[in-house]
Amino acid sequence: MSGPRTLLDRLWSAHEIRQREDGTSLLWVDRHLVHEGSHHAFAKLAARGMAVAEPGLTFAVVDHYAPTRRGAGPTDPDIGRMISTLRDNAARHGVKLFDLDDPEQGIVHVIGPEQGLTLPGLLINCGDSHTSTHGAFGALAFGIGATEVAHVLASQTIWQRKPAAMRITVDGVLGPGVSAKDIALNWIAALGTGGAQGAAIEYTGSAVRALSMEGRMTLCNLSIEGGARMGMVAPDQVTFDYIAGRSYAPRGATWDHAQAYWSGLRSDTDAEFAKDVSLPAGDIAPTVTWGTSPDQALPVTATIPDPDTLQAGGSEAAQQALDYMGLRAGAAIAGTPVDQVFIGSCTNGRIEDLRAAAAVLAGRRAKVPGLVSPGSAQVKARAEEEGLDRIFADAGLEWAAAGCSMCVGMNGDTVATGKRCASSTNRNFRGRQGPGARTHLMSPAMVAAAAVTGAITDVRPLLRGRAV
Repeated sequence: MSGPRTLLDRLWSAHEIRQREDGTSLLWVDRHLVHEGSHHAFAKLAARGMAVAEPGLTFAVVDHYAPTRRGAGPTDPDIGRMISTLRDNAARHGVKLFDLDDPEQGIVHVIGPEQGLTLPGLLINCGDSHTSTHGAFGALAFGIGATEVAHVLASQTIWQRKPAAMRITVDGVLGPGVSAKDIALNWIAALGTGGAQGAAIEYTGSAVRALSMEGRMTLCNLSIEGGARMGMVAPDQVTFDYIAGRSYAPRGATWDHAQAYWSGLRSDTDAEFAKDVSLPAGDIAPTVTWGTSPDQALPVTATIPDPDTLQAGGSEAAQQALDYMGLRAGAAIAGTPVDQVFIGSCTNGRIEDLRAAAAVLAGRRAKVPGLVSPGSAQVKARAEEEGLDRIFADAGLEWAAAGCSMCVGMNGDTVATGKRCASSTNRNFRGRQGPGARTHLMSPAMVAAAAVTGAITDVRPLLRGRAV
């Protein structure tokens, strides 16, 4: 295409093989990530007597159903069978498997970047909506359904209609105790869960550039919760420094060539976006959800909204959410008691997230029980080298192995009916963490603050005088 181009335009055209008359494009897939839930797609291949087209570009991960207490094993025989089926399929097709006992195992959206499988300019697919995480590297990354997983396995291609390009610019400096999680919850609350419906969001601005790769991954991860198809950040030196030396990253002359190419993956200054949103970083406070949708969120200093003051259509949903959550309109969200806490997930289970939580918990004791599940075995090992596991244990929280865990309410990592959980995860819909569970989404530091106070609490006073 001629004229100014967005990052989306550049990535899309680099992968487009052909375009149908209806505008749908056939795209080449550079990385295909599969997990236990991909067994339906492998079954489709088996029924047709087909093999995986590009086993060297396909990587299997045990994560969604991984027991976080390794010695105990899966709590359900069906889960054990799904893990065994993934092993069998990986072996049959010659696909690399990150199994439970692998020192490189972990949540797929954590280990992809960690291993250097995620690189700028790639098209990455996985049968999981939070594949958008990988867009933090300037990649075209999005989740796909079971039928599409089978198509990619069989052909290493996928049919997709190009989404509209949207830009969210966050300029300025984030305040103390404010993180990428707060940026994401802030814009989702402002625009709604359909505010970016079907779009490819490019995050820009000085506050985004100041984020670490962990922070950028959190931001892109949560794009889906605002209705977006994907999120992305143009690669820069922060990106290159993170990738350098990782297991699957380019080396030598190939690294030099790759870095030169990656440096050109950005939107032209005069590129046009279908939607443009600007947020002042200084206006963003630690944010927490009060309802059953990620857009039902507010600053921790605010009061729970009155459904009658919301727009038509939103008032009924808000009242239903308040009823389910056991909350009262007009009450302060801060001080809401919690029954337990969870730190982990593909959103906030990286080493930076654990450090942020540990900075709050160090020398303090939790008033409620909680679970900390690192995003990967490597994150777990790094945290133990730094003594973070001892901080969590001394505070009274359980230190577990890597897996999706309480984010999806698996293998007994659940919240009981009617109980309230402060969680660093990505979804708070009814029953996400267990039937009748009440989930409040927030940053890892905010979860730690809730742990030591036993209630939803502004983390900022607890961080004064502490290195973060």
